[in-house]
Amino acid sequence: MLEKLKSAALNAQQHAYAPYSKFKVGAALEANDGNVYFGCNVENAAYPLGQCAEATAIGSMIVQGATSIKQIVIASPTETYCYPCGGCRQKIAEFADKSTPVVLITPDGKSISTTVGELLPEGFTLTSQR
Repeated sequence: MLEKLKSAALNAQQHAYAPYSKFKVGAALEANDGNVYFGCNVENAAYPLGQCAEATAIGSMIVQGATSIKQIVIASPTETYCYPCGGCRQKIAEFADKSTPVVLITPDGKSISTTVGELLPEGFTLTSQR
């Protein structure tokens, strides 16, 4: 499944709309329904209105009826790993356990793995809000 996610993230990356930053990112996740959902970043001239690849993939997952992330892959356009921004870390945490794998890949095939809990150790969750 990990290879399938890597391929989907790299494919999604090719469709990114990044005319301002030229920094195309792709993301793919395996959901609790066993399906793969993917997305790319979509920039906007009004910068705050852009959307990250991770958010696009999560939105696709939700609209199709899945409810949680089993693992997620994020594809960087450079040789430097592309860690999710703070907002995306929180978005991922909304639908994943702290132990959920987050795999970062580069165009030349390098990868590293971390977890949601390592990326966002004290993130807000539904249970922390009660």
